[in-house]
Amino acid sequence: MKLYYTSGACSLASRIVLEETGITYQSEKVDLKTRKTEGGKDFKTINLKGYVPALELDNKEILTEGAVIMQYLADQVPAKNLIPKSGTIERYRCQEWLNFVATEIHGNFRPLVKPGFSDDAKAHAKKELATRFDYLAERINGKTFLMGAQFTVADAYLFTVVRWSESVGMDLTKWPKIMGYFETIQNRPAVQNALKHDGIKSQKSA
Repeated sequence: MKLYYTSGACSLASRIVLEETGITYQSEKVDLKTRKTEGGKDFKTINLKGYVPALELDNKEILTEGAVIMQYLADQVPAKNLIPKSGTIERYRCQEWLNFVATEIHGNFRPLVKPGFSDDAKAHAKKELATRFDYLAERINGKTFLMGAQFTVADAYLFTVVRWSESVGMDLTKWPKIMGYFETIQNRPAVQNALKHDGIKSQKSA
């Protein structure tokens, strides 16, 4: 397998899951401004959408969309319990979290990390994020991970987007439960390996 990634982008979540599974893989960096890979390929010939992550499977098929890639990877190594079994209510709960992170957390970071948004749009995004962080802090109270005691793909995704908070001026000290959760995820060996491969330093808080 080969992961097409951009350092610090949402593709980090897919790399974390790869590291958690222990699957052997390669990776190739993508410059999202030029849409070129570090090997000189036109990335849009790999993923017409033009954004990361993209996962090249051993049969050369390309899988896109981080939430889907993570579920696919987790299903390849079921013994790691990175996602509940298909057909169970727990599987749908995990997918519920994935969808929440994608739409309500990741989505609200876009005006803060991409150019072209007005100050009003950025202020609104921060207000929305604060509301979602309030909800998260309540839901993870008394839990180690989103699904309880078991780390899942949803945690890989949430960690990845929450770590953008520092760079956009979101002060997580208002949410100590989220800070504690973030530190727990960051200290996992697989997460440390993923950060290293992405060329990212650990943070005391996101």
